[in-house]
This record gives sequence, structure tokens and C-alpha cells, in this order.
Amino acid sequence: MEFILLGVIVLITRIGCTLQTPMYFFLNHFSILEICYVTVTIPRMLTDLLNQKGHVSFIACATQMYLVLLFGGLECLFLAMMAYDHYVAICNPLHYGLIVSPQVCVQLVTASWVSGIPAVIGQTWQVSYLPFCGSTKLIIFSVTSPPVFKLACGDTFVNEIAVYADAVVFIMVPFLLIGVSYGAKAFSTCSSHLTVVVLFYSTASTTYLQPKPNQSEETGKLISLFYTVWIPTLNPIIFTLRNKDITIALRKLLSKLST
Repeated sequence: MEFILLGVIVLITRIGCTLQTPMYFFLNHFSILEICYVTVTIPRMLTDLLNQKGHVSFIACATQMYLVLLFGGLECLFLAMMAYDHYVAICNPLHYGLIVSPQVCVQLVTASWVSGIPAVIGQTWQVSYLPFCGSTKLIIFSVTSPPVFKLACGDTFVNEIAVYADAVVFIMVPFLLIGVSYGAKAFSTCSSHLTVVVLFYSTASTTYLQPKPNQSEETGKLISLFYTVWIPTLNPIIFTLRNKDITIALRKLLSKLST
């Protein structure tokens, strides 16, 4: 169901004549990013739940960690870009077309992907060189670096500093930019975007600003389930529930398909 909703958003924001604006350009790429994110997490989680084993090779573990960190970091940057778009539309409408031009939109999206890849490669590479001993069991639904630190029997100080640095760049800075944008008269008009921001950043901060979390296994499991399944599921619903443009475009698409 989730893949269908995200796929519909991608489709109608690409072909809808009234949706060819920067806001829906960012929403289109955000939906594609969400599809990538849930493709990395949900199939693996369902497989583990069905076979009740949950075994994963070192390479598969590192690959999933890399992709989860990459797509999670990009989601922070994309939410910041969408907030910037709202800010310009509300506070500088006369120059909106010049400031948020199609070329600028492409440059922002490209810069986000380019900046995220090296940071995530570095963090994954550091984690892969940690010494592990004893139990190698994690009660989580997706592999991320902070829970893996609990399995290391060596010094993880450098890794923790790297996590904090990445959290500042990909979580705190975008969050502050979003806060500044919403401080400029955007609260009442962008409630859907604000809801997604609060849900995503609250769980991301809980995970990545505590490199060695002290919560119980059940709490960690719940947090992991929340940001790997529930939030990506809620996002397409939140963005489309009160969006009249998307609703109208969807009705037109269904009408064309029915005829």
C-alpha cells in the first residue's frame, strides 16, 4: 500500500499540468527518496519476521547501514529544501520564480545527493573497522551505526564523534533552517510539512544524538520500527490528505484511466 501511495504521488507530480512547480518538484523527489528508503528497510524486515532467524552477513549489514544513513540524511536535506521553498513563496512572492527557478531546484537536489554520499561512506567505513566480540545480536529492524556501537569491544570514541558531526550537518543544521523558515509566517500554511518534520526529526535525534543509547531493547526496537516503517507510511498520507491540487490531479488521472 505504501509503495502504491508513493508511486501515485511520483506519477501525478510528473504528469499533472498544474503540479509543475518547485514545491511539487521537491515533493516528487522526496517521494522517490521515500521509495528507496522503504525498499531498503521493509523487505528485509519482513523477511526476518517470516523466517524468525534474522541472520545477515557482514557485507549485507554494511550495505544496509550505508543506504539507511544515506537516505535518512537526504530526507533531512529534502525537508529543509521544501521549507526554503515555502519560505520564499510566502515572504518573497514577487521574486519567487527567479529565486526558486527550475535550474536552482535541480542544483539543490543534486547538491544534496553529492554531499550525502562521501559523509555516509566515511561513517560506514569507520564502523566496518571496529573490533567485535561476544554477542552479535541486535534487536532492531534496520541497521544503523549507533546500535552497532554496543557490539564493539574496542574504543568507539572516534566513531561517536563522527556520528555527532554528521548529526549536526544532516539533522541539526537543516532543522534550524526549517525553524527559521517557519518562524517567518509559514506555520499556518504548511501544517503537513511541519507534521512530517516533527515526526522525522524527533526520532532521528533520539537515535543519532545518542551514539550509545541507554534505552532498553524494547524501546530501541520501537524507535527503530517508528522511523523505518511508520513515518515513511504516514508521509504520503500527510502530504496528500489536505492537498487540493494533488486531489484534483488524482481525480483527473483516475478519470482518464476509467475512460
